[in-house]
Amino acid sequence: MNEKNILLKISYDGTDFCGWQRQDKQTGGEAERTVQGEVEKALEKMHGCKINLYGSGRTDSGVHAYGQAANFYTPIESIPAKNYIRALNSFLPSDIRIVDSCEVPPDFNSRKSATSRTYRYFIAFGQSICANNNRFCWYVPNYTPDVKRLNAYVSAFKGETDCSSFAAAGDESVSNFRYIENAEFFLQKDIWGNELLVFQIEANAFLWKMVRTLTGTLINLDLRNAPENSFQKILEAKDRSKAGVTAPPQGLFLYEIKFDGIRRHV
Repeated sequence: MNEKNILLKISYDGTDFCGWQRQDKQTGGEAERTVQGEVEKALEKMHGCKINLYGSGRTDSGVHAYGQAANFYTPIESIPAKNYIRALNSFLPSDIRIVDSCEVPPDFNSRKSATSRTYRYFIAFGQSICANNNRFCWYVPNYTPDVKRLNAYVSAFKGETDCSSFAAAGDESVSNFRYIENAEFFLQKDIWGNELLVFQIEANAFLWKMVRTLTGTLINLDLRNAPENSFQKILEAKDRSKAGVTAPPQGLFLYEIKFDGIRRHV
C-alpha cells in the first residue's frame, strides 16, 4: 500500500506542555504532556493505529510555536491533504492548532529537509505589563530598550559562528558551530497597542537554550549601557560563563521553518 507523506504547520501555546518531544511513561506514572504526544494521539484516533510524527526541531517546556513543522506518513489515500487541518483540530486540545497541511514527497523529512529555523523572542518593558501578555513575554521592568545599540551588538552575529558562549550545560551537539542567517531587534505593537521589543534570529539550527541565552545576554548588556563591542568579546571568549542569564521560556516562539534555502551543515 502506498503511503502519503503529509506536512503539518502547527501552532501551540507551550505554557502547559513539557516541551515538544514525546516522553515515555515513567514507571508507576503517566507520561508528561507534550505537543508531539498530543498530535500523535489525534492521529491515532483518526487512523485507528499508532502514527509517528517527525518534527523539525524540539522546543523546551513553556516555549511556544507559531510555525512548527512536522510530517507523518498515512496509509489513508482518500483524505485530501488540506482536510487534515479540520480533522486533526477536532481531536486536539485548544492549545494546539493545525494551521496548514500539504502533501510532500516521500523522502521529505521535517528535520533533515529544513534549511533554516527562525525564532522570535518577545519582551515587554516599562512600568507594567498587560496581563494578556504574561504567558507570552518576558517582562523587564523599568527598562527602555536602545534598539540601535542592541542591533549594533548583534551585527557581529552572522555567518558561520562558534556559539560556544551560548551553549547550555548538557547540550549534546557534536559541534557548537551554527550558520546565522540574520539576527535583529525591532519594536512591534501587540493587538492592544502595547509596544514590545522583539528579537528575531534565523539560523540553520540552534544549540539547546541558545536563543534564550542570547536574549538574556543582550538585554543585560543594554541594561548596563555596555559598549557596542561587548557582545563581540563574549562571542570570542567561547565560554558560557562570560554570557548572561538565560531568559525565561515564555517569551520564545518557534516562528518559521524554511525548506527552500541553502542546506548548511547540521
